[in-house]
Amino acid sequence: MNSKLIDGKKISSSIKHKLKSEIIEIKNKYSRVPSLVVILVGKNPASISYVKAKEKACQLVGIECHIERLDEKISEEEIISYIETLNKNDLIDGMIVQLPLPKNLDEEKIIQTISPLKDVDGLCNENLGLLSSGSPRFVPATPLGVQRMISEIDFKTQGSRIVIIGRSKLVGIPLALLLSSKTTLGNATVTICHSRSEDIKKYTLEADIVVVATGFPGTLTKDMVKKNSIVIDVGVNRIEDNTKKNGFRLVGDSDFDEIINIVSKVTPVPGGVGPMTIAMLLENVTKAFYLHVKE
Repeated sequence: MNSKLIDGKKISSSIKHKLKSEIIEIKNKYSRVPSLVVILVGKNPASISYVKAKEKACQLVGIECHIERLDEKISEEEIISYIETLNKNDLIDGMIVQLPLPKNLDEEKIIQTISPLKDVDGLCNENLGLLSSGSPRFVPATPLGVQRMISEIDFKTQGSRIVIIGRSKLVGIPLALLLSSKTTLGNATVTICHSRSEDIKKYTLEADIVVVATGFPGTLTKDMVKKNSIVIDVGVNRIEDNTKKNGFRLVGDSDFDEIINIVSKVTPVPGGVGPMTIAMLLENVTKAFYLHVKE
């Protein structure tokens, strides 16, 4: 592999290997393993693919994974009632609702129904509040994965300048909190840019690391990055490609083919942040298990 690439598959494989050993010890000590319920509403092809990847990863490390497939016509009240039932089930450690949900459903209201002690996606207000206060319980998996990748390449975040393009609750905001926190993997000077920011290039050209997470291909171009900087591309976008058997190819939010000639390190898409997101989810589920057995 090109030495400039940050190999998310390799890093995540190491994490999963350690988790597998840990879960064997958990089973021997507690006579059960960590468990996860994934709620999948409807038949969104991308969501189905992501859920299958999560299920496969759980099986690999020994986590019990239940996929609950619900009809897209299900009512908001029915989903909330179902989640409340899972909240009361002591044998369920973690729970996620695969996003996006059908447009007739209120994603925020549904996510906030999940017990904070089972919210392994780290999206409920209580867990986001704990993160912002410097005492995180569950951190959203993608930001956690990005932070771990940065640490794996031995980059010292303290005193560095990091620009994040995108301010979502899933990536941008929690990642900014992580990288600016008073920790050994934080203490960076973090700038968040977004769709209303003027002259984003002015900020990215001064950055040691640029994290792009907008969901739009070509957001970060070669003229926006300085020489020998690092680019972490969180985006996963499907582009039509008739040369591919499935009719599409995956690209990130950056112009990868141009940027790789300028930067010192860059994440590929696929094979970069994606595998790390799943690995961090597995860690969160295991953490949720420990929280429950301590009660």
